Amino acid sequence: MAADKMGILAEQLGRMRGMTRYYHERFFADTRFFSLVLLALLVVGWWGVPETFLLVPLVAILAANVTAFDASYLIFARKYAATLEAEINQHLGADWLIAARMEDAYLFPLDKPKVVTIRLGEDFSWFGWMTILYTLLGAALGLVGLAAGWATLRGLTAAWFAAYVIGVASLTIGSLVIGSWWFGSGAGEARLTEVIESRFGKPVG
Repeated sequence: MAADKMGILAEQLGRMRGMTRYYHERFFADTRFFSLVLLALLVVGWWGVPETFLLVPLVAILAANVTAFDASYLIFARKYAATLEAEINQHLGADWLIAARMEDAYLFPLDKPKVVTIRLGEDFSWFGWMTILYTLLGAALGLVGLAAGWATLRGLTAAWFAAYVIGVASLTIGSLVIGSWWFGSGAGEARLTEVIESRFGKPVG
């Protein structure tokens, strides 16, 4: 039975390691895709279709949410992988598996409040900086699109103007508020911890 259990744990660990790789790749694939879409919209706008400028802020907001979703699955996979490593190490009687602790130190820590994957202070990392860089670039492109399309927006009827401004503002505020709750307060990881502790009877580590 012990061998069967170890085999299951090892299989699940391999699966979670595959997920971490996939969602790292997915994050950068989505980042590249949305970057190209945003630049293409700006180019089309400057070529004489100013209405496309107004799509830029909406696509930038979507990009931020999609890449944060990728990060949420990365956190999920890392959390489960860390649990499995701790359980296998316990059965082995030694800390043979340390990838989870290396990721905590080198990428970004689990079980600590952060802005998606950004943890400031002594835990700040290059991974966090890359997240900040992409976020700032996306926000800048969104603001450029809004500024470039402002004259077109002002030319719309009052109803369309209000609908656009309220829509963009609502999506932005909603994303920030829900993101702060899910990532910043640790609500998402707390749900994972609750499930893990209900099965393993102890926190990760």
